[in-house]
Amino acid sequence: MATLNIEALRYPIGKFVPKPDLSPDDLKEYITEISHLPALLRKAVKDLGEAELETPYRPGGWTIRQTVNHVADSHINSYTRFRLALTEDKPVIKPYEEQLWAELEDGKHAPVDISLLLLEALHLRWVMLLESLTPDQWQRSFVHPQSGETTLATAVGIYAWHGKHHVAHITELRKRNFDR
Repeated sequence: MATLNIEALRYPIGKFVPKPDLSPDDLKEYITEISHLPALLRKAVKDLGEAELETPYRPGGWTIRQTVNHVADSHINSYTRFRLALTEDKPVIKPYEEQLWAELEDGKHAPVDISLLLLEALHLRWVMLLESLTPDQWQRSFVHPQSGETTLATAVGIYAWHGKHHVAHITELRKRNFDR
């Protein structure tokens, strides 16, 4: 058996690299990616059984179930951060311990369909909000205590990447282990 490259398993599509000068077309592309994420994630877990959902996507990583539930947790937080940045002046956001959230009972054991339904509804609202933003609003920002100030234009790229990143964790695991 070939040796697995842990870094490639952690970042199957590579790490997020922000574009220096985002165009309106770049923003539209990110919004489209965010709008498609729930369907892509649903397709990624389609027909997986309970044992497969309990499989980590890499050694020491989250299970597929935890990964799906994490995406819902993360995107709820992001949606809230967007709303805070649009209604407050550079709000300092509250980080959360995503690893610990993934270990809570609902993160470890909730059926993935619950998080998929949540993401479908959340992304409908989020995309509606994103499509309404003016050029000035895209430049509004929030402040993360560890990583500093982030504009909404950068954040939308991060979350477009984030969704694809976790879908790839699942689809790459399927290719390696289940879809032979």
